[in-house]
Amino acid sequence: MDHLSHVGTTLWSTLLDVFPIIAIIFGFQYLVIRRAIPNLKRVLTGLVYVTLGLGLFLVGLEEALFPLGKLMALQLTDPVFVHGATSGITEMLRWQDYMWVYIFAAAIGFATTIAEPALIAVAIKASDVSGGAINIWGLRIAVAIGVAIGIALGTFRIVTGTPIHLYIVAGYIWVIIQTFFAPRLIIALAFDSGGVTTSTVTVPLVAALGLGLASTIPGRSPLIDGFGLIAFASLFPMITVMSYAQISYWRARQQSRLSSGSETKAQDS
Repeated sequence: MDHLSHVGTTLWSTLLDVFPIIAIIFGFQYLVIRRAIPNLKRVLTGLVYVTLGLGLFLVGLEEALFPLGKLMALQLTDPVFVHGATSGITEMLRWQDYMWVYIFAAAIGFATTIAEPALIAVAIKASDVSGGAINIWGLRIAVAIGVAIGIALGTFRIVTGTPIHLYIVAGYIWVIIQTFFAPRLIIALAFDSGGVTTSTVTVPLVAALGLGLASTIPGRSPLIDGFGLIAFASLFPMITVMSYAQISYWRARQQSRLSSGSETKAQDS
């Protein structure tokens, strides 16, 4: 009964969260545009599905993903696991000792980003608008690689205790420089790709991982050091998406040169 009560409470709070969006859309449609919504029954059915899906997803996060993320952080940073023996728990741990933490952070960052609904929606829209020039899976994998790198680097920052602003300032300087060389078609999409990673799937697990690390590693504060991983998850996808576009553009030019060269040889012969 407690579980059903929790599900009902979550669904109700989700409905309250979604209601302002519904009110704004319907209000503008009927009061400003003054036109009926096409396929109203289908739209209402979709809204019901969205509310149920979000509510059940939030319950799943609280019941499974949140605890698992924190548990993995606690287990991977346990000195007994790091040293492999109980006799080493009093030794001073170095940043190299947390290699499995970095690997897990990269893996969980990649996996959650691939499953991120917001990114899937953006990738589909980008492919539709570009007429297929932007590959859906290519964009998703590029963003996921960026998140993986960012989360791994963010966990390294937590382990070492270095100031977060050094990483963020250096990263955005790199992004600004890269925008001068990246294809113009991809720049705005790359910036949006960094934002959509911080959504329903990625944020809970990444936040749980950061807080778990900061509460386990000696000398770290959950409030000061536990947060900040989301900033890394937003920054590095911009770099990898623009890099993906630059590599694709370079490969297209190389193939064009090769094909034009072969055509010239054929004409000469």
